[in-house]
Amino acid sequence: MLLTALEFLGLVAFAASGALAAVRARLDVFGVVVVGLTTALGGGIIRDVLLGIHPPTSLRNWPYLAVCAATALIVFAFHPQVARLRHAVLLADAVGLGVFATAGTTLALNAGATGYAACLIGMTSGIGGGAVRDLLLREIPLVLRKEIYAMAALTGAVCVWAGHALDLPAGAVTTFSAVVVVAIRVLTLWRHWNAPVARPPEERSL
Repeated sequence: MLLTALEFLGLVAFAASGALAAVRARLDVFGVVVVGLTTALGGGIIRDVLLGIHPPTSLRNWPYLAVCAATALIVFAFHPQVARLRHAVLLADAVGLGVFATAGTTLALNAGATGYAACLIGMTSGIGGGAVRDLLLREIPLVLRKEIYAMAALTGAVCVWAGHALDLPAGAVTTFSAVVVVAIRVLTLWRHWNAPVARPPEERSL
């Protein structure tokens, strides 16, 4: 029940962040809903496709679509108020990232994927929706240019893999790994840490 509640919290956070980005890009209500759905469900759909789960889980269970669509519509109607809840949305987003990355890794391991593949699939579960959102809005994906986001998801995925290899209780490992992801995200947001960026080459003076 706890993991299910956290999963839906993550879906709401991802859908809200996608809808807010779409509102800022001046999309109409349909575009806002589409981007919200894509952000929330994109990572899970990519994960299921990679694991051969057809149709994807989120497309077989209507509550996933309903919750994400309702969230996007609420953001469209009340976006000034939602924008003021930035810290709450970021915290919920961190929880969603932790839950999706670790649950995706666990699902991949249970499906027989190797540890290496499971970690990559778990990371993709967490960051895939946001990357697709940025591409739809004609932006370079945020995970490739700013913030420590993908590395947080990958760290949680590796923790799940290690716990699985040591044959530790799956529930405890998943919970601990999700907490690790959330802690990394909150710490990096609080300290304003970003991944290193290469300096642009200096122009030669003529």
